[in-house]
Amino acid sequence: MKIEVFGTGCPKCHTAEKVIREVLAELGKDAEIVKITDIQEIVGRGVMWTPAVMIDGKKVCEGKAPTAEMVKEWLK
Repeated sequence: MKIEVFGTGCPKCHTAEKVIREVLAELGKDAEIVKITDIQEIVGRGVMWTPAVMIDGKKVCEGKAPTAEMVKEWLK
C-alpha cells in the first residue's frame, strides 16, 4: 500500500502524516508513506487544497488533516 500525503509543510500537513503513522502503528499495518511537497506536482496530481491524502492513487481526503477514525476506515 502506498500512502501519499500532499502538502507544502504547514502544521495541518504534518498532522496528517502523524495521524496516518499513528494509526498504521496501532493497527500493525505497513505502508509506504510518501510526502509530496512540490507545488507543481501537487497541482499536477489534481490536488487543489492541502493537506490531501491519496492511497494507491485514489484521493481520500483533501483540505483537512484526517482524524484517526477516517484513516482507520480507509485502511479497512
